[in-house]
Amino acid sequence: MKYSYQAINDLGNVVKGVIEAGSGQAAEEAISSGGLIPVRVVPEKGEKDPFGGRLQRIAGKAKTRDLILFSKQFRSMFSAGVSLRRILEVLEMQTENGALRNAASRIRDDISQGSSLKEAMEKHPSIFSPLYCSMIGAGEASGRVPEVLERLTHMLEHEDKVKSDIRSAMQYPAVVIVALAGAFFFLLTFVVPRFAAVFANAHLKLPLPTRIAIAMHDVLIGHWFVMLLAVFGGVAGIRAYVGTENGRFAKDSFLLRLPVFGPLFIKASISRFSSIFAILLASGVPVINVMTILSGTIGNSAMSRAFDRIKGQMVEGQGIAGPLSEAKFFTPMVVSMVAIGEESGDLEGMLKEITVHYDEEVRYSVSRLADLITPVLTVALAVMVGFFALAVFMPMWDMTKLVRQ
Repeated sequence: MKYSYQAINDLGNVVKGVIEAGSGQAAEEAISSGGLIPVRVVPEKGEKDPFGGRLQRIAGKAKTRDLILFSKQFRSMFSAGVSLRRILEVLEMQTENGALRNAASRIRDDISQGSSLKEAMEKHPSIFSPLYCSMIGAGEASGRVPEVLERLTHMLEHEDKVKSDIRSAMQYPAVVIVALAGAFFFLLTFVVPRFAAVFANAHLKLPLPTRIAIAMHDVLIGHWFVMLLAVFGGVAGIRAYVGTENGRFAKDSFLLRLPVFGPLFIKASISRFSSIFAILLASGVPVINVMTILSGTIGNSAMSRAFDRIKGQMVEGQGIAGPLSEAKFFTPMVVSMVAIGEESGDLEGMLKEITVHYDEEVRYSVSRLADLITPVLTVALAVMVGFFALAVFMPMWDMTKLVRQ
């Protein structure tokens, strides 16, 4: 099929043309191989880009593992002295993720037009976070982009591992909960009504568990549409509220106050805080800017507001440890170690120690969480089985006694 394109030649002039290729990606590669920088490639009028073409590539976000590989390859080529434009061309060809591949192409175009790497990456916020862009900017200013990319890779791998550990710990409980819900629905929908018909024909006085089960079945069958509508409406309403600033703050504050889960979220946030803080300091980012970046990247709006207050106090010259002690999320140990780091001039080292400690705390809490959830689920399973056993077998026992009489 044919594609119209706009591209930039070696003299910086915009050229237009038409090229025939199997896909939008193939067209861009052909244009690049001709020494041009493709800016816009679209199907000719009357042509349709095939599924898997440009629209598919720009959709979606980059997975963490893809971004880690992208950063590693970027660092390796940059350290080897490969030009920035060539690095991005190679990454565009080698990256499997469509969103990252499209971003690499756009970043290359922006850099060719005079943008810095940070400015070009900031145009793709769904892929490159404010933290990522800020560190790249610090690396450009200090001439240490490879070192910054290495720290970014380490940070991304660290956070991916923490998330993976939490997902692994929650996998078994999630499967059990889904199985419980499915079994409950099956018993209530198919088993209970059949026995209810038998008990009705026998004119038995039904025990309380059986009456409850039949009532639940009648409500579920008779008003399923209303219940479904209420669930979807409730979920939509909650999502809309959580999408607001006050809603996010209320949700995040609630999560931090949850028993068992709350302390885990706080520990994970402290680990993220100390890890990011140490990396930004090592990259040469000023402390005030660090607080601004942390506020936008910590992932919890309740803690973000605390960072905003800390930043305001730091501007007034109060240091870090003092304002940190007034934020209820930070433990005395964290505050003490930050204070020692400030006094000794080794804040980065202390922050790394905090990261190591709270990584261990998160791992322990995750394993403990799994140990706590298992007996709770076992009890829930026993209660459900016992309830339906009583609902079915108590009337059957009464029927047996009637037959014997």
